[in-house]
Amino acid sequence: MAVLARCRLLFPAFRPPPTHLDGTCRLQDVMQHVLIRRAQHTRLAANGGMRQYSSDAKSGDDLSVRCLDGDDSGIVVFGINRPKAKNAISKNLVKMMSEAVESVKKNNKVRTVILCSTVPGVFCAGADLKERAKMDQREVGPFVSKARALITELGNLPMPTIAAIDGAALGGGLEMALACDIRIAATSAKMGLVETKLAIIPGAGGTQRLPRAIGVSLAKELIFAARVLDGTEAKALGLVNHAVEQNESGDAAYLRALELAREFNPQGPIAIRMAKLAINQGVEVDLTTGLAIEEACYAQVIPTKDRLEGLAAFKEKRPPRYKGE
Repeated sequence: MAVLARCRLLFPAFRPPPTHLDGTCRLQDVMQHVLIRRAQHTRLAANGGMRQYSSDAKSGDDLSVRCLDGDDSGIVVFGINRPKAKNAISKNLVKMMSEAVESVKKNNKVRTVILCSTVPGVFCAGADLKERAKMDQREVGPFVSKARALITELGNLPMPTIAAIDGAALGGGLEMALACDIRIAATSAKMGLVETKLAIIPGAGGTQRLPRAIGVSLAKELIFAARVLDGTEAKALGLVNHAVEQNESGDAAYLRALELAREFNPQGPIAIRMAKLAINQGVEVDLTTGLAIEEACYAQVIPTKDRLEGLAAFKEKRPPRYKGE
């Protein structure tokens, strides 16, 4: 199988430009901000390399990174692999995932990332409480901050991300899934932000992302009660996009995620990244500013070779061959 290639960063996470006294944001300010950020990250990528990962997990690795090839080229699969700890989030897992996220962020050949588990029956059981119990009180805060930063970076990846939940996703495990663009769960999977059972609160984005996914009132109910849902209930609340019946091999959600990634693959990769950027930033601001962000993102696809290829393919009545250029 292929490995991740060295290449430049396509586009950075968008940070809103300064607003004016009336709360508005002029289009020219948005455009200037976008272009400056793009130039900064292009220089950054030019100075750094891309860590290469084997397509298969080594024995004992907490995370496998597989780069699919052939017709599935461009799809990268992160597989959490801590069977003895039910994929609980440890210091080493945070380190490995942070490195993997940083690597794919800098690769414009990666079109979709699937986050799944290599352990049957579990997605991620949350924090590694055995490791946490051995930490000094002064270590807990910095560790949670690193986990939060990892999940934030996962959410800021420029390409689509899909969480395939084939088993339990509890606490930090669900927070990780919530940072993905799309969530697919087996109907038998169990999900919940259960931190209040331990007299703590979700600390890696759960209090912010769950209300954005299902609404404030429902999110409060689930967090206050530390309620656990199955895949069917999660689909009914809008917590997951799709709920699928589990199969004998225990990877039904992963297979559905792979189908979805294959739907994304033929589309223009720069266009998908710009669409994600426009949506993610637009929902956080007023409509006028959101429309300005959309226009700024649209401006980024106009000069691309892919746009011209799309027009040529339409004219010639053939499938387009997009290269992300």
